[in-house]
Amino acid sequence: MRYFPPRRIVCLTEETVETLYLLGEQDRIVGVSGYAVRPPGVRREKPRVSAFISADIPKILALEPDLVLAFSDLQANIVADLVRAGVAVHVFNQRDIAGILAMIRTLGAMVGAAERADQLARSFQERLARIAAAPRASPRPRVYFEEWDDPLISGIGWVSELIEIAGGEDALPKLRFQQAAKDRIISPDTVRDAAPEVILASWCGKKVVPDRIRQRPGWGGIPAVRNNRIVEIKSTIILQPGPAALTDGLDAIVKALWAEQP
Repeated sequence: MRYFPPRRIVCLTEETVETLYLLGEQDRIVGVSGYAVRPPGVRREKPRVSAFISADIPKILALEPDLVLAFSDLQANIVADLVRAGVAVHVFNQRDIAGILAMIRTLGAMVGAAERADQLARSFQERLARIAAAPRASPRPRVYFEEWDDPLISGIGWVSELIEIAGGEDALPKLRFQQAAKDRIISPDTVRDAAPEVILASWCGKKVVPDRIRQRPGWGGIPAVRNNRIVEIKSTIILQPGPAALTDGLDAIVKALWAEQP
């Protein structure tokens, strides 16, 4: 970085954009991912410079960023091009709730807002604890979260944790430790054998079609299918490992599990 705190930041994923806005540091942002939708005004206020695994490198360089924020190995090729061009880059890799909170605190420190970031992270921790402590009916409903439909991919670590905080039981809990999507590919029989009572689906940017889930061979006997408890969770609030997942994403899971229950 040429300056501390950085004056011109490009964010290649949504969660760092939302975090900077929540910290009141949005004026530092000069470019964002095309997937950035939180807060709603960001699409009007900031130029879009990237998708998720591709980016307009010349457009980013023209913005003269002091710092580019990226996420995970999936953006490694973009990062490599920027590093070769002499740009300072920080790559986050949060895959669970602890990692999300650490990202918030780290990003806050990077923009000279460490105290505000710590307060923000603490407020999220308190919110999670409050929701986890809410009285719920027993037993906990078994929940299968579907991140993609072909092939079937189960939910990542923070999603599994949020299901438990919401009062559910992850039907496939061991998969939460698999960071890469390819390591969370499962067979239809695996879901059938797990017999989830609720199916939550978020097909990573495309609309969920519950009928396709109902019509899968052998799935008619799954309790969630039999009782019509298939609920879409919008990918913008659950598949981005940042504030959205800890707020609106968690609230959507709570509603899906308990809104229709006595």
